[in-house]
Amino acid sequence: MTFSREAVTKAIGDGLLSFPITDFDSQGRFDEASYRKRLEWFISHEISAVFVAGGTGEFFNLSLEEYREIVRVAVEVIDGRLPVIASAGLSVETGKAFAKAAEEVGADGILLMPPYLTECPQDGLVEYARQICDATAVNVIYYNRGNGILNASSVQQLADHCPNLVGLKDGKGDIQALNKIVKTVGDRLVYIGGVPTAEIFAEAYVSIGVNTYSSAVFNFVPEMAVKFYKELRKGNKEVVKQITNDFFIPFVDLRDRKAGYAVSLIKAGADIVGRPAGSVRAPLVMPTQEECQALKKLIERVK
Repeated sequence: MTFSREAVTKAIGDGLLSFPITDFDSQGRFDEASYRKRLEWFISHEISAVFVAGGTGEFFNLSLEEYREIVRVAVEVIDGRLPVIASAGLSVETGKAFAKAAEEVGADGILLMPPYLTECPQDGLVEYARQICDATAVNVIYYNRGNGILNASSVQQLADHCPNLVGLKDGKGDIQALNKIVKTVGDRLVYIGGVPTAEIFAEAYVSIGVNTYSSAVFNFVPEMAVKFYKELRKGNKEVVKQITNDFFIPFVDLRDRKAGYAVSLIKAGADIVGRPAGSVRAPLVMPTQEECQALKKLIERVK
């Protein structure tokens, strides 16, 4: 862990957050050389932290061994220039194992994913997150999505118990529920917008004090992603409206054609701009040729 808790909190609380896709070769194996080049390209832009092996990076499709190697490479390449946040979750024991691997190779924190499959009561979710937080010394950001949605009271309990819990990432887009959490827990945590294609929610997030979000499209239109974030923070509504209408609304329409396209379209976009990372792994599928052509037109429009 290179960065202090205070430094990580500052980085994830103000600035654009990047979530690189994971590079696979033609055989579907992790491609270290390609991934190294991608990370160097990422951090040549104005971002404040790098979240590796996250949702966009197909955490759910990685073995523990692959994950360890991906995080190790990221820590080595980024070399203390920005905080590196990895992921963990699925079950208490798997979550502990992933958190341990991330800590051992030098990550500055983990994004704690929801538990796998089963519906969960609030007290069970608090215990799930508490046990994983207690098992690691690194910073933890809880990802509030899927079947792991915590209410305001549960987030408060977790924050009270776990000093290394530094943030909450919203993955649901329920602004009322998120506002309750923000107002209840206050500045004890940092809040991150994290619905798929978070830019479409960005104005609503900012209105309740959530000043940053994860940008998946940064993987193929980084200049536009940074410009959108800067204009949003400056309150330039006209530019935000123009980019939203020109790119994000049609992109979301394309994304919603098939489940999993929030990740698959990002890999397709990277390929279109000359930075291929291979295909997604099952159960995800790549977009059709017609859909890739539609995405190419969107990219050309904003470039």
